[in-house]
Amino acid sequence: VQLQASGGGLVQAGGSLRLSCAASGSPLAYYAVGWFRQAPGKQREEVSCISSGGGSTFHTDSVKGRFTISRDNAKNTVYLQMNSLKPEDTAVYYCAARAGAPRGEDYEYDYWGQGTLVTVSS
Repeated sequence: VQLQASGGGLVQAGGSLRLSCAASGSPLAYYAVGWFRQAPGKQREEVSCISSGGGSTFHTDSVKGRFTISRDNAKNTVYLQMNSLKPEDTAVYYCAARAGAPRGEDYEYDYWGQGTLVTVSS
């Protein structure tokens, strides 16, 4: 499966963005999907993940109540709705997929998109 992340950009603090992760080459319905981010000088961290059917989701504590992961398997796309953005959310955001259940570590994902930059100004 090939993944294409999009939707990043520059937004003021308190604003919103919706990231999309579009898949090709294989039905995304076969895969759990995670969104990761990497800020300058920091390690990559998982932000959210969702099971293949969409029935199970996870959000890291720092984004709970602000970010929502969802998927539309008919459109082969996973979304990350980001509200109430903060400057500390500034990072390159990546989507990744793996067969089986969603996991919390980047090394457990097999397929990666190219990343989309989110910049939140104060």
